[in-house]
Amino acid sequence: MRSLTLLGIESSCDDTAAAVVRQDGDGPAILSSVVMGQAQLHAAFGGVVPEIAARAHAERLDLCVEQALEEAGLGLRDLDAIAVTAGPGLIGGVLSGVMTAKGLAAATGLPLIGVNHLAGHALTPRLTDGLAFPYLMLLVSGGHCQFLAVRGEDRFERIGGTIDDAPGEAFDKCARLLGLPQPGGPAVEAEAAQGDPARFPLPRPLLDRPGCDMSFSGLKTALLRARDRAVAEAGGLTRQDRADLCAGFQAAVAEILAEKSRRALRAMAEEGALPPSGQAPTPPGYLEREERGAAGFAVAGGVAANGAVRAALEAVAAERGLSLVAPPLALCTDNAAMIAYAGLDRLRRGDIDGMTLAARPRWPLDAGAAPMLGAGRKGAKA
Repeated sequence: MRSLTLLGIESSCDDTAAAVVRQDGDGPAILSSVVMGQAQLHAAFGGVVPEIAARAHAERLDLCVEQALEEAGLGLRDLDAIAVTAGPGLIGGVLSGVMTAKGLAAATGLPLIGVNHLAGHALTPRLTDGLAFPYLMLLVSGGHCQFLAVRGEDRFERIGGTIDDAPGEAFDKCARLLGLPQPGGPAVEAEAAQGDPARFPLPRPLLDRPGCDMSFSGLKTALLRARDRAVAEAGGLTRQDRADLCAGFQAAVAEILAEKSRRALRAMAEEGALPPSGQAPTPPGYLEREERGAAGFAVAGGVAANGAVRAALEAVAAERGLSLVAPPLALCTDNAAMIAYAGLDRLRRGDIDGMTLAARPRWPLDAGAAPMLGAGRKGAKA
């Protein structure tokens, strides 16, 4: 296999990132990965402001690229191609990255490859763990939540997803309702560690319906009402009230994700991709795939860092005799290494884009699936 070295650029939300990834006969290697966050720029607004994010990307992208190349010990002449997130995401940020990549490609003559941000996440377990196809991928972050049956570098089947808020977005809203700092996920988890998850019974939306679609907006509303009742009863919100509300909210999210994961794994089992729970693998050809370790369950996205969520997903994987594949947090959240890696196969196949590459706010991986309802505060659903 000829060695290929790609520069990746990512700017779909509020992280400006650049990375260099090389693949040869020994497999892929991340030579550098630089991520410049924007949390401080958006902290006063309680969420990501698209205009501020786009301006920050425009100011930082060249610095990110320069630092990534320096850390890799390479120059532009040492690259084989440039891969960039072309969507989905906040259009101003995506456009900033695409224009930067176009400028570099025009100046160097390097091939330009537009990458679907979600494909980058979905293929990360192959970059970090060499996970073989097919596998179930749960993308669970502030802007996205969906189950994908990943059958190849460009073969993705959506099994289910959120019809409204993404879990990370719901955690942020929970934190704001309870007066906790942003980002909400870590703050809610820290409070939940001191709380009783059973004190405030919160709903588990859509668990009473078949399928793998999820909803988190109603859970946020139920939390608001529970908070208001606690305030009315005690004349204010005590520290223990807040901890118990966080624990109940976190437990509800974990249970929803776990049960829907169980159903998604069952759906793949019925198609012969994974063994039916508690039974010997019987579908034709399954044993050969099992011997190659081709079946698995993977998760990516910032919400996967939550301890309660991670434990619940690990338990579901164990029920089916699988291990949960979760890349390091730095590669679960938005980064450019996953974009460079996703561009490798396209480059090898000669599937490249020209200067007509467009930034896309929406770009579903499974083009045959019906569009998901709703659009999250942190990014367009796909």
